[in-house]
Amino acid sequence: MKKLLLSLALGLGLLTAGSFAVAQTTAPAATASEAKAEAPAAAAAPAAAEASAPAADASAPAAPVPNKGDTAWMMVSTLLVIMMAVPGLALFYGGLVRSKNMLSILMQVMVTFSLIVVLWFLYGYSIAFTEGNAFFGGFDRLFMKGIWDNAAGTFANAATFSKGVYIPEIVFAAFQASFAAITCTLIVGSFAERMKFSAVLLFSALWFTFSYAPIAHMVWFWMGPDAYTGKEAVDAMNAKAGYLWQSGALDFAGGTVVHINAAVAGLVGAFMVGKRIGYGKEAMAPHSLTLTMVGAALLWVGWFGFNAGSALEANGFAALAFINTFGATAAAVLAWCIGEALMRGKASMLGAASGAVAGLVAITPACGNVGIGGALVIGFLSGFAGLWGVNGLKKLLGADDTLDVFGVHGVCGILGAILTGVFNSPALGGPGYVADWVTATMVTSADYSIAAQVWVQTKAVLTTVVWSGVVSFVAFKLVDMVIGLRVSEEDEREGLDISSHGETAYNR
Repeated sequence: MKKLLLSLALGLGLLTAGSFAVAQTTAPAATASEAKAEAPAAAAAPAAAEASAPAADASAPAAPVPNKGDTAWMMVSTLLVIMMAVPGLALFYGGLVRSKNMLSILMQVMVTFSLIVVLWFLYGYSIAFTEGNAFFGGFDRLFMKGIWDNAAGTFANAATFSKGVYIPEIVFAAFQASFAAITCTLIVGSFAERMKFSAVLLFSALWFTFSYAPIAHMVWFWMGPDAYTGKEAVDAMNAKAGYLWQSGALDFAGGTVVHINAAVAGLVGAFMVGKRIGYGKEAMAPHSLTLTMVGAALLWVGWFGFNAGSALEANGFAALAFINTFGATAAAVLAWCIGEALMRGKASMLGAASGAVAGLVAITPACGNVGIGGALVIGFLSGFAGLWGVNGLKKLLGADDTLDVFGVHGVCGILGAILTGVFNSPALGGPGYVADWVTATMVTSADYSIAAQVWVQTKAVLTTVVWSGVVSFVAFKLVDMVIGLRVSEEDEREGLDISSHGETAYNR
């Protein structure tokens, strides 16, 4: 492990040093960008160019000025997503494991999160959000090159979903970094209490590179609304978008990119790492449901930044995503509690916290794509679906998915992604989708086909499942060959806090 950590440190140090040299070069006059977009003339030209060509500058259109309100909202949203992972997810997971593994799960979440943030700024952002092909972006933003001109003090802009509206690309990159990082930390819940710390980090780096970044590109990359200047440009601009964007898949905040993607990786890991010693024979109850409740509450609050922030603007669609996140989660809590009461005669705190996460997961792809009524239905159904996922489905699969990553994030992510195609319909109170980006007109109720959109959503789910499954299998195999996946039986029985980190969460 020491050799791996030393190699990672040296490699990241060299890459970071190189990035300083590359990123400080002069930014191009026009820059690629956004949640899926690249806007022409998005960055101001360097001062030297203005001095040498005043005539050209006089005729050139002025660079767009980012909206300060949108920019502030996106920075707050980024902070909320960071809070979801550290401390939200860390405490949620931490309370669910046994006390002897508490610090190990906190470490895996915090260090994995930090590793992915660094890799995102080195190359991940470029692979996900620059023009390349339908599956991978290019290297225009390698080491965040060109995202700002330090000499001129100018920043590249990122398009939003409204024509003529921009935010600084550096803010968009930070927002998406938090998404990438929390996605990778979700996976560790599937093989908690038994996997080597070094193996967790190496797998995370491989999976992030070959599964997260490509799926994000396929689902979210497009050329931005201002690129659609006329009907003659539509086909060319669509051809530059990600594969699933081109197919018309709707994923407002990450049902496929985040939850299904991570859940499949977790399930593969649970099978390949193997069951915990004593699983099914020894008591493995959560050591602190109090901490789990605190973590779930932080996740719920932070998720407003996750979902409403994905609108990229402080506008009506951000508000729609906000209220849908609010209502769907509450409905899921109630549904899970009802299900538990019917099954076992009483509802539990663990069930209520799990129900909240189930509702948050299910509404993620739908939050800005459905009406309030549709959100309540999705949330309510997700409570029952998640309860089945962690009980019935888990037994059918036979995997030791320690913290039920697939049972909640996989099952509810799939449910939410598919139901987005149903409740996006204007006839069911949904906003529909933009049918023509040249004029920014929405699809009419008469032209919307629920069956067709559900099929598009299903294809997106299947694509994500297959892609993540294959990448995860290969990545786990490589890690197993290089350093091994699992700690020794002695270390596992002692607990990973002591055996992997030499410390304990609580005084004995």
